[in-house]
This record gives sequence, structure tokens and C-alpha cells, in this order.
Amino acid sequence: MKELVVCSGKGGTGKTSVVAAFAALARDKILADCDADAADLHLVLAPEVQRSEPFVSGHEARILPAACNGCGICAEVCAYEAIDRVEAAEGPPRYTISPFRCEGCGVCVHFCPEQAIVFPDRLCGEWFVSRTRHGTLVHARLGVAAENSGKLVTLVRQEARRRATEEGRSLILVDGPPGIGCPTIAAVSGADLLLAVSEPTLSARHDLERLVQLAAHFRLPVAVCLNKHDLNPLLATDTESWCRERGLPVAGRIPYDPRVTAAQIAGISVVEHGQGPAAAAVQALWREVARLLDLKEAAGAGFRSPTAARSKPRRSP
Repeated sequence: MKELVVCSGKGGTGKTSVVAAFAALARDKILADCDADAADLHLVLAPEVQRSEPFVSGHEARILPAACNGCGICAEVCAYEAIDRVEAAEGPPRYTISPFRCEGCGVCVHFCPEQAIVFPDRLCGEWFVSRTRHGTLVHARLGVAAENSGKLVTLVRQEARRRATEEGRSLILVDGPPGIGCPTIAAVSGADLLLAVSEPTLSARHDLERLVQLAAHFRLPVAVCLNKHDLNPLLATDTESWCRERGLPVAGRIPYDPRVTAAQIAGISVVEHGQGPAAAAVQALWREVARLLDLKEAAGAGFRSPTAARSKPRRSP
């Protein structure tokens, strides 16, 4: 079983569009959307949820008003200023805990003399196993201002691996988070290949360099794809030279093509939308990536029939 993680040093480089196209091209795979903070692969794959599970991580303090005597010790010991004092018309002040500032450290719980603060598990989001027109998709949704997206990403990858083993799949195709933070580290660790999608801009080049440094730290192989390379040919050539100097294969170059936007509006990938320069480039990119992964389908990798993909997409959670 091989695991391919498509990632980017910054958001907006077209990473998810590439994954959606690969989902249509790859024949024997499980899909995983590990961009839990801002998942959007479902917008193209239109999944039908088969299983939904809560994601519980850490704890969140909550004050019981009936038991609180208004002493204010909790506010004094809170290092995150998460406890607010509310003056009452009569009697002692009341205290409330902001769920957005509370770090779940439990100090207030320990020091409350009245044991008026409970410390339940924190519901941070949900994860799903869904059916799509291109196979099984494991994905997740992190709650607003919720934490531990790295832990949620790990959970998604574990479930994707379990499903791949159960279904006898040879490839796990992962839409990774942008950047180089904890979610990205959780998504790429142990992968067989990272495909870094970049653009011919200074900011994308800077963030590509950081992503390559991260991959080198974990000794992960990296291939590079330049999206919309023809918008700045000089910078694109310079980026390719930078890759060659470091032994990084440039697996593909995708030109700017309005058909990509048209495909997104239609809720399908560019290779399903019809032929064009971007669709042809993505198919060539997939063949090269399949070769780098030593997949059996490398020689004949290509999209077969868009008929089933033109159905109206359904709304996903």
C-alpha cells in the first residue's frame, strides 16, 4: 500500500483541484481529506455520508452558577484570562468561562473551593466515512475555534489506512493541509511521496522552500508540481532550477486554463469536465506521480469516462 500526500506551503495553490483530478484518474485508492481546518474536497466529490463520529479532544471548564459563591479565585489563577466577571444587581458577582479562550488546563477546577467548576470532555468536531463516485472518502470537520486539528488529521489517516486494508486498496490519496504546522506534520509523516503544489509567485516559492525543509527533516521524498506556470514563465523557470539543484523532480506543469474554474462551478474535477490544456497536463502529472510511486497503473494511467461524474453534486456536511 502506498500513500501519496498532496500538499502546499500555502493555501490557494490549487492543491485540492489536483487531488480531485487524481481521484478521478487513480483506479485503486482510498481518499482522505486531511485539511480538517478548512476542508473543501467534498465540494468536488459530493460525498454521501455513510458514517459520522464525534471528535472529542481535551476538556473544557464550565462553572455551575448554583454552586458558585462568587469568590473570584478562578479568575485570579487563570493564565489565559478566560474567566469573565459579571456584576449582579444583588449579591456577589457571577463568573463565566469563555469557551474560545479556555485552554482546558484545569487550574480553575483544582483551585475552586466550592467545587463549582466541572471539567467535561470537549467536543471539537466530527469525522466521516463517505461514499463518492470515485470511491471511499474519509474526511472531517473541525469545530469553530476548536483545537487539536493535528490529532484529528491523525485519526482521519488511521481510518483511511484501515479502510484501505479492509478494501484491499493499493493507494491512499491524501489532500493535505497547507502550511508546515502541526496538521501538516500529522498528515505527511510516514508518507511514501509528497507532491508539493506551488505557483510561480514569490510567496509560493518561499513557502515551497519551507515545505521542502520540513520534508527533509522527516526524510520524506518530495516531487513538485507548478500550477499556472505560464503566468510568470521567468519565475517558473527559476523555481524549476531551484528544484533541480536540490534533486527534486518537477513532476508536472499545469497551465492556466479557464476550464478549471468552469469545472469547479460544475462541482467536478477538470479531467471530468472535458479536454483542455489543464486536463491534459494533470493526466500527464498523474502518470509521472504513479511512476514515482511505482504503481502498477502508471503506464496506462488516464481518465476513462466522465459520464458518471456529470451528475448533480449533493450537499455534504
